Amino acid sequence: MSEDLFEGVKGEDAGDPAVAYGDSTTGNTPKISSFDKLYIVLISLHGLIRGENMELGRDSDTGGQVKYVVELAKALSSSPGVYRVDLLTRQILAPNFDRGYGEPDEMLASTSFKNLKYERGKNSGAHIIRIPFGPKDKHLAKENIWPFIQDFVDSALDHVVRMSKTIGEEIGSGCPVWPAVIHGHYASAGVAATLLSGALNVPMVFTGHFLGKDKLEGLLKQGRQTREQINMTYKIMRRIEAEELSLDASEIVIASTRQEIEEQWNLYDGFEVMLARKLRALVKRGANCYGRYMPRMVIIPPGVEFGHMIHDFDLYGDEDNPSLASEDPSIWFEIMRFFTNPRKPMILAIARPYAEKNITTLVKAFGECHPLRELANLTLIMGNREAISKMNKVSAAVLTSVLTLIDEYDLYGQVAYPKHHKHSEVPDIYRLAARTKGAFVNVAYFEQFGVTLIEAAMHGLPVIATKNGAPVEIHQVLDNGLLVDPHDQHSIADALYKMLSEKQFWSRCRENGLKNIHQFSWPEHCKNYLSRILTLGPRHPAFGNKEDQKVPVNCRKCIIVIAVDSVSKEDLVQIIRNSIEATRTGTLSGSTGFVLSTSLTIAEIRSLIKYTGMLPTDFDAFICNSGSDIYYPSQSSDVPSNSRVTFALDNNYRSHIEYRWGGEGLRKYLVKWASSVVERKGRTEKQIIFEDSEHSSTYCLAFRVVNPNHLPPLKELQKLMRIQSLRCHALYNHGATRLSVIPIHASRSQALRYLSIRWGIELPDAVVIVGETGDSDYEELFGGLHKTIILKGGFNTPANRIHTVRRYPLQDVVALDSSNIIGIEGFSSGDIRSAMQQLGIPTQ
Repeated sequence: MSEDLFEGVKGEDAGDPAVAYGDSTTGNTPKISSFDKLYIVLISLHGLIRGENMELGRDSDTGGQVKYVVELAKALSSSPGVYRVDLLTRQILAPNFDRGYGEPDEMLASTSFKNLKYERGKNSGAHIIRIPFGPKDKHLAKENIWPFIQDFVDSALDHVVRMSKTIGEEIGSGCPVWPAVIHGHYASAGVAATLLSGALNVPMVFTGHFLGKDKLEGLLKQGRQTREQINMTYKIMRRIEAEELSLDASEIVIASTRQEIEEQWNLYDGFEVMLARKLRALVKRGANCYGRYMPRMVIIPPGVEFGHMIHDFDLYGDEDNPSLASEDPSIWFEIMRFFTNPRKPMILAIARPYAEKNITTLVKAFGECHPLRELANLTLIMGNREAISKMNKVSAAVLTSVLTLIDEYDLYGQVAYPKHHKHSEVPDIYRLAARTKGAFVNVAYFEQFGVTLIEAAMHGLPVIATKNGAPVEIHQVLDNGLLVDPHDQHSIADALYKMLSEKQFWSRCRENGLKNIHQFSWPEHCKNYLSRILTLGPRHPAFGNKEDQKVPVNCRKCIIVIAVDSVSKEDLVQIIRNSIEATRTGTLSGSTGFVLSTSLTIAEIRSLIKYTGMLPTDFDAFICNSGSDIYYPSQSSDVPSNSRVTFALDNNYRSHIEYRWGGEGLRKYLVKWASSVVERKGRTEKQIIFEDSEHSSTYCLAFRVVNPNHLPPLKELQKLMRIQSLRCHALYNHGATRLSVIPIHASRSQALRYLSIRWGIELPDAVVIVGETGDSDYEELFGGLHKTIILKGGFNTPANRIHTVRRYPLQDVVALDSSNIIGIEGFSSGDIRSAMQQLGIPTQ
């Protein structure tokens, strides 16, 4: 199929980056000024995020990304055409943390751009929206957020729906103003953005920041930890899968440099530079890609605020008299007190104390180069700390190594390492280094963004930077310093000495940086950002009208979702009967609705319901084909009868999940793949997977499995499809005797979110009943704000290989100790009723 797809794609497009990455705004790009109602949602789940006095460096998660997303939110909200920006993050109510991190809504002060004439309503502007999820009284590191992401998604979905309607009432003539884009930052937010984007059918954008595969390779090269130890510490496999999923769902991926695309994203199954080039060439020619899709890779360097631009006296003041005056910033005194001779040029490094930041090599370079020590002082801004003993082990180890080296080289009076600084004082620190005719240095082993390099240039500081990562392309624009090998301490020392000893070279670097810095401004960043957002195809939610729902949902106070996959047909029938009996005994008639959620087709469901002796209209909806279809039953006459029931397909839901569906092209690829999966006995090969047209539908491709023992692991099939740029979900169900392939945004959990919005039912009022095992997607049914009842006991089909091949443990997906999850032995109506009462669901 690959040969057929790419036949005729020649090399004439090979040098065209717009074709290679989709980074092109040529053609009929809408003017930003012609749009005045954009609602943009940003997501960044970890770290301590607030608008003012950011505690950068307080912990390993509060660094450049926090600063970046806050400034991006401010800058976008100040751009022409943007009405509101929400930065969604985690609410933190933990002791010893500022109460501001617990405020549900913080309005951010807008960045002042020129020529911004815009009428604002009371709900406009940039806001930090803090969503409660996870332990209420605990701050979570990014590695520990994974099990709670679905809780965040449910609450965030509620906020976005309400806000879209509110903005619509304010400026949209009563029609909801849905997000123009949902933008996830980092892998965990990528998962959240994927689910929100799918639930609302709006475009998704992703920024990876620091990618998991690159981190994994770097850590393995260091040789200090095994792959298993790395995974245990960093949850690295969960992170990599999240990044792959983000590639599947994103329309645009924003990178800071070409190197990030070609050397980092190119490591992933879901992106390959040459394949991207071929697909873009086909799109450019209007050819059929047979369902294959590659997200557009867009290079937009990070922006900086120009509110703290250097003053003339910082550059042209008395070079021989940089002494302090009483009106100078207090942080200057805090730094200068370390130095025996504060008149020397200052080498400034701002980095958190992590091994990858390579601070110890910088100290060695300084300590072992006596001419450099005679010429300059060294200032290390390594976050904030109370005591090394209270820091995490990684940071404590690095800081201890730095202090040991200072002692070993006897650098007292030559190195400053203050314990505290405020975020608002960072510009003053740059200014001090510029006043002393110093230089900024960043010798990280790899630098993803390099915002500090841009900030240094903005304050008139030449830079010495690592040659690995973003600094290479920043240097091409600014031409304000030297690039060095971060592993070579002698080249670091030589570069610093050259910069500080050759005054003309220093001046030329400083002037180049100031002349070219405008290319990294936030207005420029936002202009590039919005020009690409506005080229995305229109995608909007479609929830339909209550009049066409064909089910009496207005009076529903609770929804019971039966999603048990791991039992026999007879036991499933009894579970259905007992669930209905448990909730309808002693309750107000009609206050509880029922949904059957399954991998069965609608024909199989009709047969099952008939077997129970019940009516399809006992249910409000059927989620079938593993979440790729929703049907509503209705009675066509006043006389209850199975033969008089009709089933209405929800076409609005289909419009939500059809995004990037491969259709016939995907089917052909899967048929070809299935023919290659064989069972070998000696010289004999026997095919074990066959197309199953009877159980397929428009958005579910089904395959029959003859021998599940010879099925390839699900992750291998998912990898194959990603390599082919086919964006979909593969599921093993029916005890691994059936394979179903459905759209990337289709799932049983997403179908429940869709129904909750369409019916206006709060997810905490929904109960999902599952088995102890199930189809390969059953794990997704646990997480979220709904209640979950797990039916335990020997009636469950034993777990098979489909649940033992995941790349990460179940605990990295689901918080099994959640108060929303309860397990019971058996499935009698009394057992189910008791479980519901424990979960706070009224049954009488």
